[in-house]
Amino acid sequence: MTLTFTFDPVVDPALREGLVDLWTDASNAGGAIGFVPPVTRDDVRPELIKHLVALIEGRHRLVVGRDRDGRIGAAAFLAFNTHRLQRHWIWVYTVMVHPDLQGRGDGRALMDAVADAARTLDGVDAIRLACRGGLGLEHFYASCGYKEVGRVPGAIRVAPGDDRDDITMLLPLH
Repeated sequence: MTLTFTFDPVVDPALREGLVDLWTDASNAGGAIGFVPPVTRDDVRPELIKHLVALIEGRHRLVVGRDRDGRIGAAAFLAFNTHRLQRHWIWVYTVMVHPDLQGRGDGRALMDAVADAARTLDGVDAIRLACRGGLGLEHFYASCGYKEVGRVPGAIRVAPGDDRDDITMLLPLH
């Protein structure tokens, strides 16, 4: 089943709850999206609220993928830079695909939708993202056209004695 992607969807209770479910399920499946499993919906909700506040304030934008029944299967947040010398690129944060959908091309479709959305934004020439080392995520993003442009060894502490690299990747849009 193919997801249909929407840029800047209406934020209503169904979207909020769908994002909490997605974020919780993806985190508990080992997704590198700010948590280490196990997490609950109550753990995720405060982080989602921060993202939604940034949407309201115009600092973030949202891309959501839904199945034909309207369930959220994928999402990513785009964040604007506030520094006047860095407004020509944006960050993509909290990239999530439901574990049941992984390996079917929905992640690549999400990243294509993110790039398409970014191309509609005035003055945006590139997308940057950060990913956690040790999971092969940099290979997935490279297959989507991103290039590794930086790496900080051991910058992410998943657990005592389990430090991972913080990898920065860039996708030029032109």
